[in-house]
Amino acid sequence: MTPALQQGRVQIYTGNGKGKTTAALGLAFRAAGRGLTIHIMHFMKYDPDYGEMHSAQRMGGNWTVEQVGRRGFVSLKNPAQEDIDLAQAALLRATVLASTGDFDILILDEIINALHFNLVKLNDVLDLIDEKAPHTELVLTGRNAPQQLIDAADLVTEMRDIKHYYDAGQPARIGIES
Repeated sequence: MTPALQQGRVQIYTGNGKGKTTAALGLAFRAAGRGLTIHIMHFMKYDPDYGEMHSAQRMGGNWTVEQVGRRGFVSLKNPAQEDIDLAQAALLRATVLASTGDFDILILDEIINALHFNLVKLNDVLDLIDEKAPHTELVLTGRNAPQQLIDAADLVTEMRDIKHYYDAGQPARIGIES
């Protein structure tokens, strides 16, 4: 396989505002239009009815989505061993995917949340960055990006919450938030 990108970078989308996953998916959508291959891993998310899952089926062979979390919420103060095991296995798999260079873009959605919840270790994520294939674009999303991770990235965007209809009690809408 000839890599489509000569130089892959590390991008981070972080912050307390909405749009981190959406920005990463927008990048994937643009890249797919140019024939690049994309693999998305959803850490801490599992729902086969997410819009991304439906889109992946329609995008064809150059776009895949893998959910590596479980249904339900993860406890910040006391995560279940199952959540830790799933996240660590996913990080190991992501490290292999990043190092082989089989995909032009690897999006690790919510991996920064997995760090914040102590499901994975910062040094392991930094090792993944160091071991990625030179042409692979690596995109990490989630709130509370630690400074060491920000320092290791080439591009960091912070989404800031200014106003959201959730605050007025509005539920998530199919096709917009899910």
